Amino acid sequence: MTGGIGTATPRPERPRRPELLIPLIVAIAFLMEQLDATIVTTAIPDMARALHTTAVQMNLAVSAYILTLAVLIPLSGWCADRYGMRRVFTAALAVFTLGSALCGAADSFAMLVATRVLQGAGGAMMTPVGRLILLRRFPRHELVRAMTYTTLPAIIGPLVGPLLGGYLTTYLSWRWIFYINLPFGLIGMVLAYRFVAPQPADHVPPFDLAGFALFCVGVGLLQFTLEGVGHLPGIALAATAAIALGLVLAFAWRSRGHPHPAVDLSLLRERAFGIATLAGGLCRVAMNAPVYLLPVLLQLGLGMSPVASGSLTFLSAAGAPLVRVAMGPALRRLGFRTLLLGSALACTGLLAGFSLIGPHTPRMAIAIAIILFGLVRSTQFMTSNTLAYAEVEPERLSRATSLGGLIQQLTVSFGVSFGATLLGLLAPKLSHMTASPFHTVFRVIALLPLLALPVFARMRHADGAAVSGHRARASAQPRSARGGTHDDG
Repeated sequence: MTGGIGTATPRPERPRRPELLIPLIVAIAFLMEQLDATIVTTAIPDMARALHTTAVQMNLAVSAYILTLAVLIPLSGWCADRYGMRRVFTAALAVFTLGSALCGAADSFAMLVATRVLQGAGGAMMTPVGRLILLRRFPRHELVRAMTYTTLPAIIGPLVGPLLGGYLTTYLSWRWIFYINLPFGLIGMVLAYRFVAPQPADHVPPFDLAGFALFCVGVGLLQFTLEGVGHLPGIALAATAAIALGLVLAFAWRSRGHPHPAVDLSLLRERAFGIATLAGGLCRVAMNAPVYLLPVLLQLGLGMSPVASGSLTFLSAAGAPLVRVAMGPALRRLGFRTLLLGSALACTGLLAGFSLIGPHTPRMAIAIAIILFGLVRSTQFMTSNTLAYAEVEPERLSRATSLGGLIQQLTVSFGVSFGATLLGLLAPKLSHMTASPFHTVFRVIALLPLLALPVFARMRHADGAAVSGHRARASAQPRSARGGTHDDG
């Protein structure tokens, strides 16, 4: 096509989008999710009083959102392929933003839980599709940097969330912790529609609706069983757990013979992905429980205000920038195996250390413990996130991000519910709560990362070396020590 009258002038190529623009758009979505999680936990005691429920029962407002997000994640990859990443990502932002507005307007506990479910439906598409946008945009040798971009909001959200949540709850109203999402959502929608490429797949197989139903109901009943401990008769819990386990096993059996299952469990047989999602998932359950437990301990167990509580819990993110800067060099020098083993052991020690916090513990000591926990938590999360996708073939990235995101969110839900269930059993009456029940809960949770150690210990130094750059030590090992030819080259 010519430029008009006279000599034809070639139309200049459209400038390449700024390298940080797409990660910034995705970061807006992740930031809303991070803000939502950290702000809500700081406001739990005040929300419970306003909605005439208890702080332990308020964990349902957290887990309902996370569980909905988790069980709907399998739809995300298929929808992104079928309808295009831009359309799905923009719609997800819209649903999440609407859900946030309705959460702020909730006038009952039931309405809050229902609107949190709506938020979860938006988040189920928003976060994994955002991660998929980055994974498809960045080449494999830049995967560490791409995964760093996906976790950049984890620096801002946990830093701002507790402080902002404490301030809004103390001086305005807990309802503003949801309204704060509205401007971010609107900005994200405009930018996503303008700059994210549609990129629909050429051929998208039919969605496994029957398998999806088996999976959703099974996981939902597992969560219901966990929430019902201490509230429902033992025989009812046993029956519900048996049905849930049967449905999950039925799904697993059905998916083996299905060409395009709703959740591709065969990915768990891939060494790096399986280790990162399953063994790493045990650590995540333990490390996500304090997201709920710490603010409640500080406010109900130690009598702090929301502002004072937030000024301490936000410190868990204080070391996150350092971890992200050091992650690349650390992986090149130490490899995935050493970092995963070390962070799991450190996690156990720090969780057990939380059981020493009492009314007479200096705030400086509490602050140091929370900072160290944040460093370990960021190291474990970043390392396992990167390892999960280190060896996944490009054509399976869509399903891998769906399954990986699903398991990660389930560990958040199970971690919060597990901590709340133990607390409810130890302190059924929340009037005049002391720190003692929290101490027992932290000691029990501290045992979970130890279960992942045997799996991490069996890793080879060459696992994920193509991404970590940890080649020198791997290549120095004899072939027999590296377990065959899987990691050769």
